[in-house]
Amino acid sequence: MSSRIAFRALAALAATAALSLPVAQGASAATPPARPTANTVVDENPFRWMDLDGLRAEYRFMCPAGHCVGYWSLVLTDEVARRPYRGGEFFVYAPATGEFGFFLDTDIATRTVRYPRQVRLVDSDFTRSHPRFEVRYGDPAQPKKARVVATATIWM
Repeated sequence: MSSRIAFRALAALAATAALSLPVAQGASAATPPARPTANTVVDENPFRWMDLDGLRAEYRFMCPAGHCVGYWSLVLTDEVARRPYRGGEFFVYAPATGEFGFFLDTDIATRTVRYPRQVRLVDSDFTRSHPRFEVRYGDPAQPKKARVVATATIWM
């Protein structure tokens, strides 16, 4: 997966959020604001069908250019994030195809991150098109030698 494809996917997400904001604001002026419930947020979780090991789904807000948008992402569990990591980088890898995914670091897609708290995967073509992907720690140039720290599996 090239960085151009990842950039296009992220640009489409940002454009959709930016274009839908004025429509949503106009609709909210006509009706009183609805209070989100726990069930509303849980029902929208795109990762609810995945078997997660070392990862958990988290709902967050991001405000690029002053326009806030809520989104779901996968992050390392607290237990996995507290483990000691030295001498490598975190990266997302699909062992069946040898493809790499991207993390969302603030509002920028990046292939690797250095710290466990920076591991954040958003719902993307990569997470949907690979039945199993792993978060690994080590040298991205030698992904098969890197340590697997977390996995996500979609059972078909």
